[in-house]
Amino acid sequence: MRRRFQIVAVALAVGFTLSACGSEKAQPGADTSTPAAGSGTGGTDTKGSNMDMQEAADRADGMLDAVLKEINPEVQWAHGPTTKGSCDVTRRRAVMTIVSADRRQGFLDQVEKFWRASDYRIKAKNNDTEFPAVYAVTKDGFGISVSVRAKGQAFFEADTPCAKESKVADSVSRPNGPAYKGVYPLPSPNVRSEYWSAGAP
Repeated sequence: MRRRFQIVAVALAVGFTLSACGSEKAQPGADTSTPAAGSGTGGTDTKGSNMDMQEAADRADGMLDAVLKEINPEVQWAHGPTTKGSCDVTRRRAVMTIVSADRRQGFLDQVEKFWRASDYRIKAKNNDTEFPAVYAVTKDGFGISVSVRAKGQAFFEADTPCAKESKVADSVSRPNGPAYKGVYPLPSPNVRSEYWSAGAP
């Protein structure tokens, strides 16, 4: 009987030891989310891929071109500054059309609908009535966002994942209005639209 008790005690001890293995992730307060590598709104680190920083910047330009072409009625836009990290690039566009507070949510809804149709994942949304924003990410780690900032101006940003180091030239995408080349900061929205500016002072 004593020997049987010893066997049971050993079995229980082994069982408790095994059950503790791998339980570290389940501890209260443990971060079980997948960390997002890269910068900005990007989602994956593609360092070591065949894409260099110029090619990544070109892809970001294409993403910005695509979403701006989908906005209906058309809005006027201008380039914002391009910034480079150690292995990533951010391209920016500023909307020069006045988007009234009454039309703001409809503007963001059009953008979000297009990104979802393009199989982008909506990473986060800010539903603030004055400064709303939508953040999305592609399957290969490019991030893109639209945000409304001071004076109701909408801004787009596209962040690349990490790529091979290279020089990055200015974007070749042509704005559909004044280029404001060398002007920073850009002017406040100054183009009125019968639709987008409805209700604006």
